[in-house]
This record gives sequence, C-alpha cells and structure tokens, in this order.
Amino acid sequence: MQKARIRLSSTDPKKLDEVCKQIVAIAERTGVKKSGPVPLPTRRIVIPTKKAPDGEGTITWDKWELRVHKRLIDMEADERAMRQIMRVQVPEEVSIEIELKT
Repeated sequence: MQKARIRLSSTDPKKLDEVCKQIVAIAERTGVKKSGPVPLPTRRIVIPTKKAPDGEGTITWDKWELRVHKRLIDMEADERAMRQIMRVQVPEEVSIEIELKT
C-alpha cells in the first residue's frame, strides 16, 4: 500500500495544531495507520535593521523575527482518508504538502 507524507508549516502554531488534529481525527475515523504529528525544528528568520536610516547618531538596531513551525504526519494512503483530507479547511497561514510514496 502507498504511504502519504503530509508536511505542514505555518507562522501560527495554534492554527497549525488545529489542522494537525483534524488530519489525525480523519486517520482514526477511517482506521488507517498513522505516525505523527512529529514537530520538526522551528526555523527562525532574524532581520536586523538600523533605527536611523540616514546614518547619523548612534548606531542602534531593531531586530525583526519570523518563526516558521513545521509538523510531519505519515499515514497510509487510503482513498477514503485522502478524499477527506483534501476537504479540510486550511487557513491562509498554513501551508500543506502531500507526497505519495510507494
């Protein structure tokens, strides 16, 4: 049987966990084997910018940070389960990738 690898990423961890719970609930309802959600390392993107744009005065910096949270779910690619996963309402902030493997 084929396996489905579902990768989820978002800047909002609460919305990411909500989508993960929906996918896990679908897997339990349909009775397919699953593993996860596995939390992957959070990616931190830090952008330092100077406060004074003209270069006059003391050099002080602002630091802006963006955190990208990721989750990984592996499950059997059952046709009923995959159809239900395709119907899940995914918020704008959450990115989802589904990869089928043999």
